[in-house]
Amino acid sequence: MIIFPAIDIRNGKCVRLTKGDFKQETIFADQPEVMAKQWADKGAEFLHVVDLDGALAGKTMNAAAIEAILQTVTIPIQLGGGIRTLENIEMLLDLGIARVILGSIAVRSPELVKAACAKFGSKIVVGIDAKAGIVAVDGWGVSGNVKADKLAVKMAQVGVERIIYTDISRDGTLSGVNVEATARLAKASGIKVIASGGVSSMEDIRQVKAAGKDGVEGVIVGKAIYTNSLVLEDALAFAKEE
Repeated sequence: MIIFPAIDIRNGKCVRLTKGDFKQETIFADQPEVMAKQWADKGAEFLHVVDLDGALAGKTMNAAAIEAILQTVTIPIQLGGGIRTLENIEMLLDLGIARVILGSIAVRSPELVKAACAKFGSKIVVGIDAKAGIVAVDGWGVSGNVKADKLAVKMAQVGVERIIYTDISRDGTLSGVNVEATARLAKASGIKVIASGGVSSMEDIRQVKAAGKDGVEGVIVGKAIYTNSLVLEDALAFAKEE
């Protein structure tokens, strides 16, 4: 199982939101690359980075902070937030991003996702963010009017190999991962799924690992490691156990 420490960037700073609400923001570091180095030094094998300003603007907005992270750590990075064109995808991959996460565009333009998968293969990941099972888009502010399970199946059909599933109602709340919905999405789509939203403790890590049999291959950890309700080294050690 892979554990992905999350770095959310807004106005060039490392922040955490509660339930995706931009009015409920906590700043954890003025320089996101400092947090990236901290997680890498603790043993993280992969980072999950989100350009929050980009999610609202529909294009990459924090390129300088992203480049600073890439120059600071050597572990791979997956990046999401407002990436909606093949040109934007190519620019980020050329910078050194390992995987690009497509969100809103998966709802609005599945044909673009298909083209991206054909061109870039496993470097394309789709982020499905849902409230009560219904997908949300545009920085989580708008309903996409499609069920998460149905979108996952459609994405598998256009060539997507990996999905990140976020339960928005739990994100940043430390209220536990929605493992059941995540596993259901993996079973429905038949492709790998990374869990996101609500991680609070080692019990969440255990539940996600147990769901590995259903196709859940990892989990994104955010507020829990920033507030010390979860010790990253402990989670990483457990993830590596047979």
